[in-house]
Amino acid sequence: MRTLIVYQSKHGTTEKIAKGIQMSFGYDKCEIANLNAKNVINIDKFDSIIVGGSIHAGTIQKGIKRFISKYRDTLLKKELGLFLCCMYKGDESIKQFNNAYPEDLRDSAKAKGIFGGELIFEKMNFLEKFIVKKTTKTNNSISDIDTNAVSIFINEMQK
Repeated sequence: MRTLIVYQSKHGTTEKIAKGIQMSFGYDKCEIANLNAKNVINIDKFDSIIVGGSIHAGTIQKGIKRFISKYRDTLLKKELGLFLCCMYKGDESIKQFNNAYPEDLRDSAKAKGIFGGELIFEKMNFLEKFIVKKTTKTNNSISDIDTNAVSIFINEMQK
């Protein structure tokens, strides 16, 4: 079975997770597509598709939204996995996930994951740093990736 991981990453956290999932599946069985690269993607040749993005300013990246809009009907026919990187926990992270992905895709997904996130100040511009400092009351980089949630997601997709 061939798997495609489609993702968009602003500061590298989602990319790091996408590459980790690819490594777990095996490079010979899983390809990866970074929507930032604007490559042409032929999802028809894949049996399963994993889509992942992150939350910035309360919403998922526009590239993920465009990808879902363009391929929605095809995604509903594939074995689908959806994941999200965000710093929220509990009910708020679920709300973010539900806002990021349409209900029909969430319902048809074989695996869904909320993987935590990172605040990497070294990769933020001035405005991002200012907003993060105001909202989180910190000026230090934070890594809070839920590796257990990633493992569960991988296992669910590989069943």
